[in-house]
Amino acid sequence: MSMQETIETKLKETFDPVHLEVENETHMHNVPPDAESHYKITLVSAAFDGLPLIKQHRLVNETLKEELQKIHALALHTYTPDQWFERSGKAPESPPCLDGGNAKIG
Repeated sequence: MSMQETIETKLKETFDPVHLEVENETHMHNVPPDAESHYKITLVSAAFDGLPLIKQHRLVNETLKEELQKIHALALHTYTPDQWFERSGKAPESPPCLDGGNAKIG
């Protein structure tokens, strides 16, 4: 099972999401093509009702604690169903990579 499939399975089992997107953004970074190292997760679940953002993220981090030891970066966007519908079902775009930290700035 790929890292993306593992992440999706664990999040579905734990959060019973209204909406879930797990995007492998590794291709946007300066890493080997098979690295599976950068992910963006958009997770909408009633499990987040009444919880501050930090607690929502901690729940996801705890669920993915094994996977987080193997990946380099995680962009995490968590919402309650009401928040998601207020946003018209859109999460922020990931910023472009600066060549994996190897870019010369200035």
